[in-house]
Amino acid sequence: MLKGIVFDMDGVIVDSHPVHRRAWQNFLVTLGKEMPEQELDFILDGRKREEILRHFLGELTAEQIAEYGNRKDEMLRKFEPDVAPIPGVIQFLQTLSSANLKIALATSATSERTLGTLQRLGIAPHFTVVVTGNDVIHGKPDPAIYRLAAERLDVMPRDLLAFEDAVSGICSAKTAGMKCFAIATNGRTRELLAAGADYAVPNFLSLSLTRLKALWARLEQRRAPLVQTAGQD
Repeated sequence: MLKGIVFDMDGVIVDSHPVHRRAWQNFLVTLGKEMPEQELDFILDGRKREEILRHFLGELTAEQIAEYGNRKDEMLRKFEPDVAPIPGVIQFLQTLSSANLKIALATSATSERTLGTLQRLGIAPHFTVVVTGNDVIHGKPDPAIYRLAAERLDVMPRDLLAFEDAVSGICSAKTAGMKCFAIATNGRTRELLAAGADYAVPNFLSLSLTRLKALWARLEQRRAPLVQTAGQD
């Protein structure tokens, strides 16, 4: 039985990937590192900040991670006015809240940026539980963050649906025992379904509560496969 929804944040709640890419690119340039666009894709896969820093800069001390992380976040804050919610997500959250479904957030972002984003969009009250990268040792694709979200919601993972937009996030949610729908943009539907997503939509505009429950029921009945994207069935 569907009892709750767990959202990732970047790429699911907010369309933040373009500004993230820009902020990381500008930050790395200040350290004399110019990364090709393809290499920058690593930052979009739901990793924790310290993991991204080590990926690009090698082994770092805790002090360096804190300093570099703060410098990157300062650049990101300059671009925040350009970050918009994913189409339909605010109305979708309102619908879920009205139906008394439990709602959680499970993001690799820092708690400071996460709470600031939710408050700026005026959607913080919708979330019963917020789990961030500060709350777990291992980031996605490790399932710890989704398991912790389920524990804090007091709901079994099998009764929760996750929304993700990254391969590592899908692996994290599925390994935790949840079903997972992908928010697939830029032609990534096939990639995210191959990673284990149960269904894929470009945004939340086509997802009414009735449709969501119907899709969940089909998954519960093990009628596979579901269609790849909304609007095809």
